[in-house]
Amino acid sequence: MEENMKLATVEDTVEYHLFLIPDEPRDPEKHKEILQKYIERIMTQFAPLLVPYIWQNQPFNLKYKPGKGDVPAHMFGMTKFGDNIEDEWFIVYVVKQITKEFPELVARIEDNDGEFLLIEAADFLPKWLDPDNSANRVFFHHGELCIIPAPRKPGAVSWLPTTPPTIPQALNIISTHPEEILASESIRAAVNRRIRGYPEKIQASLHRAHCFLPAGIVAVLKQRPRLVAAGVQAFYLRDPIDLRACRVFKTFLPETRIMTSVTFTKCLYAQLAQQRFVPDRRSGYKMPPPSHPQYRAHELGMKLAHGFEILCSKCSPHFSDSKKSFMTTSPLWAGFLESLKKNDYFKGLIEDSAQYQARLEMAKNYFQLSVNRPESSLAMSPGEEILTLLQTLPFDIEELKKEEADLPPEDDDQWLDLSPDQLDQLLQEAAGKKEAEPISKKEEQNYDLSQVSESMKAFISKVSTHKGAELPREPSEAPITFDADSFLNYFDKILGIFSSKKTHMCQDGDYSIVVAKNWNVLNVHGEGNG
Repeated sequence: MEENMKLATVEDTVEYHLFLIPDEPRDPEKHKEILQKYIERIMTQFAPLLVPYIWQNQPFNLKYKPGKGDVPAHMFGMTKFGDNIEDEWFIVYVVKQITKEFPELVARIEDNDGEFLLIEAADFLPKWLDPDNSANRVFFHHGELCIIPAPRKPGAVSWLPTTPPTIPQALNIISTHPEEILASESIRAAVNRRIRGYPEKIQASLHRAHCFLPAGIVAVLKQRPRLVAAGVQAFYLRDPIDLRACRVFKTFLPETRIMTSVTFTKCLYAQLAQQRFVPDRRSGYKMPPPSHPQYRAHELGMKLAHGFEILCSKCSPHFSDSKKSFMTTSPLWAGFLESLKKNDYFKGLIEDSAQYQARLEMAKNYFQLSVNRPESSLAMSPGEEILTLLQTLPFDIEELKKEEADLPPEDDDQWLDLSPDQLDQLLQEAAGKKEAEPISKKEEQNYDLSQVSESMKAFISKVSTHKGAELPREPSEAPITFDADSFLNYFDKILGIFSSKKTHMCQDGDYSIVVAKNWNVLNVHGEGNG
């Protein structure tokens, strides 16, 4: 990053930057101390929202980033959201709320596609705004989306630079002219529509299912519910080398399996449920017949056990003790815990109660991942974290078995199957279009649909050569003329298809459609196809 903030370069990754305004000259060390205090305040205040969240790959996090070039020191975070684009939009909501709670902060957010907030609002952008001149113009301030405009003529507005502003220029403009840079209502509405429903929406994105799992995994997930994501990803992205560790299980033995309830995100559940997999006969993971009432629980548990075994197989059981002790030796922990208590994180629970201890463990994990992240050389891998928990966490298989009788009911997974009507509704909602435009009688008379259908069949039946496809017509016929715009416009009005701009928005903006497009985890079927 020099004059302009560089775009996120890692695939499926979102970056977010928080700047303090006004951007006045400060002693670097004092400025660092101020920003680190802000990080602690932000992560503590938003802990009730962030602690229980299950991330696909990486959590929301903030760290101090020193100034470089003309980019001042600021708070920075980067999250790889992978296949679950909802993580990215949840972060947009969090960043927006941070600037609302801390009005002296200005936030900038982008991903590897660039200004994805502008992509979401593509239909409402002013004509002058394009990818070439949008650098350092889009920010959140006071919880609202702001776009620094470009002057109609050079020098027409004294406080607006004729070229894309630098970060210091942008911060100064936001500080001195906050009302003039507020994005239009339609642009703000488009972005707000995408994050509408948070934080309640978090619960709607979860799926609870029964799984027949080894007792060790059950104990680990009780302490670290978020590790379900690492287990699913290890199974979902497995390769033949990974599966060598699953020929004979060494960590999670099949004979220790018990029935339990596991909370997934819908994306994780879809990835686990929709993949067909047959375990190695040597593994000991025998499956009941598909007609068995608990077949799905056995299948999900078998797959998740493979993921956890793969994670543990990738690390030595005697890894560095410095990693094990790092989680509890930070001097920041005591202050962070006190701040949590002040923010009513523990909801008045008694300290010795099981619920209090569970929330405390989640807070410790959140602190380690998001507040006090160690250097990569000291960071624990998921496998190392699992092995550490197994070594230090006492659990009784018989006690865990007693819980089988009181498991909460499973969630219905009918959402995996998407009918054509539901898909059409999703597409229309993504484009903000409620219904197709009516077709005039004159337009209907200009097209004979049966003739179009027959022409298409004739065209398909022709054999193409190295010169291209041969058109289905007699030599005596006049050359065919084809008005592509008229043709597409007609079908646009019949089917309610989006413009290319709206289609791009839909592909980039909706979790369920993106998952269906990229991972084939949603089944789109018609009548009679099941």
